Amino acid sequence: MKYKVGFIGCGNMASAIIGGLKAHAGIDASEIIAADASEAAREKAKETLSICTTASNTEVSTQADVLFLSVKPQYYETVIAEIQPTLPAGQIIVTIAPGKTLAWLGERLGDVKIVRTMPNTPALVGEGITGVCKNNLVTEDEFAYVLKLLSSFGLAEAIPESLMDAVVSVSGSSPAYVFLFIEAMADAAVADGMPRAQAYKFAAQAVLGSAKMVLETGKHPAELKDMVCSPAGTTIEAVRVLEEKGFRGAVMDAMKACTAKAKGI
Repeated sequence: MKYKVGFIGCGNMASAIIGGLKAHAGIDASEIIAADASEAAREKAKETLSICTTASNTEVSTQADVLFLSVKPQYYETVIAEIQPTLPAGQIIVTIAPGKTLAWLGERLGDVKIVRTMPNTPALVGEGITGVCKNNLVTEDEFAYVLKLLSSFGLAEAIPESLMDAVVSVSGSSPAYVFLFIEAMADAAVADGMPRAQAYKFAAQAVLGSAKMVLETGKHPAELKDMVCSPAGTTIEAVRVLEEKGFRGAVMDAMKACTAKAKGI
């Protein structure tokens, strides 16, 4: 049987992508195969996603038309050395590792079609966003097809590779900043007497709703902020304290550090 989409590594991110492909990209489970060194990961993927799994990376790499390398960055060198001699002609390889540039990948994979991506963990709930770029061997039609696959678990945006490290900080790593913000807001609500479970719900929904307002109204975040800040009101007082404590600068500094780390991986 010829499998169309293969995954080397079937952890959380791969599972999120596979779920999106099945639900929104018209890819049947029978057209997907995944390999993982962990038997537990293989069994979980087989049970929850109804796909074919194997312990052999080369079994996947030789059968897939589109091959996702969904292992951690530190394993890329080893996995690529294993599969490179047997890669079929015309195959498209999709990577999801920060710091692994098209040039670095090309040196190790040879003259193959490569699409470099940076997804984020909200893909697990179908609300991810993925930055995407390609090498010169990928045709525009092929790139459009890969973008369609990546859009099955959220948004996918084509970007120049020079912005990929910025994507790491603004979306790849940023869910952690948002979770920290939600946790801090919930802690404050608990201190004010709200039960913790309810505090998380209020804080998380406020973040979700605010994000939707940015995306769906098209208004500048500053304009939306001003809509909430009544004269001499509670919100502007909270904003004053955040500015006094360096909230905006701290976020920007954190993202700069994240981008610098991504460049050095």
